[in-house]
Amino acid sequence: MSKVILIILDAFGFEAATKRSGFLEHLAESGKCAKYKVIGELPSASRPMYETIMTGLPVWQHGVSSNSNIRLSRCENLFSLTKKNGLVNAAAAYGWMYELYCSGNVFDVHKDRYALESNGSIMHGIYYCEDQYPDSHVYTDAEFLRVQYCPDFLVIHPMNVDYAGHKFGAASAEYAHAGNMTVDQIAQLYEGWIADGYDLVVTADHGMDDLGHHSGNEPIQRCAPLYILSDKVTPGCYSTEELTTRIVAPLVCRLLGIAPAAGMINPNSIHGIL
Repeated sequence: MSKVILIILDAFGFEAATKRSGFLEHLAESGKCAKYKVIGELPSASRPMYETIMTGLPVWQHGVSSNSNIRLSRCENLFSLTKKNGLVNAAAAYGWMYELYCSGNVFDVHKDRYALESNGSIMHGIYYCEDQYPDSHVYTDAEFLRVQYCPDFLVIHPMNVDYAGHKFGAASAEYAHAGNMTVDQIAQLYEGWIADGYDLVVTADHGMDDLGHHSGNEPIQRCAPLYILSDKVTPGCYSTEELTTRIVAPLVCRLLGIAPAAGMINPNSIHGIL
């Protein structure tokens, strides 16, 4: 059975990722991974898109329609599915993930930061609540979880690109630098992940416009990259074929070898999927 690391690069839109993801673009150019463009559901906001990525459902169906919807997920998601199938899951992520998949309550960094043996859908988690929490620390937290708990499914969710985008805009040097630096973390850790038998899926919840905003219906706000490194996906650049963000959850299920939840779309028609 395969293992999967899913990296959600918050607010790293498709155009920005294509320009700044030197290592991931190298893998695509070298025939080592597949690259797609995904169109996020609306609104192009974080919490609704976290839930769409994890459940494969549109916003009207899963019901998380605003960043202000602080509650547990009501739908089957990648965390609950992996747990039910006897797999181990873990997450190094923003506190909103804890709210969605562990508690349903407002994240309290003093009590909730380390949830290493949780009864929630996320079994082992390390969380943060400040958007400027260094991405390098998020990857370090993830490596602790990977080594300590050997998860079959690991989510890594850094926020520095989103933070720089909101503060300076997507056309800024700061936004570009944040993108460069987070992908460099992937480049540093990539060989260890592959040696440990992981498939790699890298995407984003949404993009960012030059004014430092998202949630709307512009391509720069909605379009996100999807890089997949797996022997179940034929390498190549398929970005002329625009997919929905809803494809991520069933694709991860396919890579993990578990049945998708009801309502998830079928990935069979996507180019490159074996």
